[in-house]
Amino acid sequence: MIQRVAVIGAGTMGNGIAHVFAQHSFTVNLIDVHAIQLDKAVATITKNMERQIVKGIITEKQKQQAISNIHTFSNVEQGAQDAQLVIEAATENTELKLRIFGQLDEVAPKDCILASNTSSISITSIAAATKRPEKVIGMHFMNPVPVMKLVEIINGYATDAAVSNTIVELSKQLDKVPCVVNDYPGFIANKILMPMINEAIYSLYEGIAGVKEIDTIMKLGMAHPMGPLQLADFIGLDVCLSILQVLQQGFGNPKYAPCPLLVNMVTAGKLGVKSGEGFYTYIPGSKDLVVSERFKK
Repeated sequence: MIQRVAVIGAGTMGNGIAHVFAQHSFTVNLIDVHAIQLDKAVATITKNMERQIVKGIITEKQKQQAISNIHTFSNVEQGAQDAQLVIEAATENTELKLRIFGQLDEVAPKDCILASNTSSISITSIAAATKRPEKVIGMHFMNPVPVMKLVEIINGYATDAAVSNTIVELSKQLDKVPCVVNDYPGFIANKILMPMINEAIYSLYEGIAGVKEIDTIMKLGMAHPMGPLQLADFIGLDVCLSILQVLQQGFGNPKYAPCPLLVNMVTAGKLGVKSGEGFYTYIPGSKDLVVSERFKK
């Protein structure tokens, strides 16, 4: 039975994953090479748990217990040495992930399951960087992790059925809904989502409709809680571009080619929420949805 979990990467996804496991009484080692990022992550988790208290989801005592379950490390070897499950939540970069899994294979216990939160990179390729491919699996959480119910579980070519079953049951322990898929570029979530986002960007690029109109049509006409352009900003336009490139390369199909507007925006550093501007402009402390000046008619 898994009780000790290590999470690599203290960014948005990593701190969200650590939050959920700690809240459900797991011991969590949160690992990041940047000490400042670890401090920010713990502060973010604390703030998000305080919001849960206001909403009546948890109590102050449960918050204190959950925070005490989290231990921070800037060294992978120390943080992963006694883990039963390691979840990698680093930047969506293939070379970086392969390097991390090669290191994990050396320092994590031999019976430890190694999972990646990748949203598109091949689990089979990641597993090939280790000597335990049968224990490597994808565990793709959705953002924001404490709120979103889905966990997309991806079996690599060599993933053992028992490992897959363990991760399914573990996801249920977190009050998540696991969905198991096979290892092909983009899996299911992003194989369907990213072409839609890309088509929305093309529609803007081709002058068919404006930012607000595109998002309003998808929200009111298709019952989407968030329009595709706002969602792209929320995900990060650099992440969207990276996933589309994985899809295009993996399937060799031009339909996945990223829109030139998306490429230009990423090149210009307009990455969405994280940079303060994408298709919309984001002002700290404001919840108003303001179309970027670049796209105002």
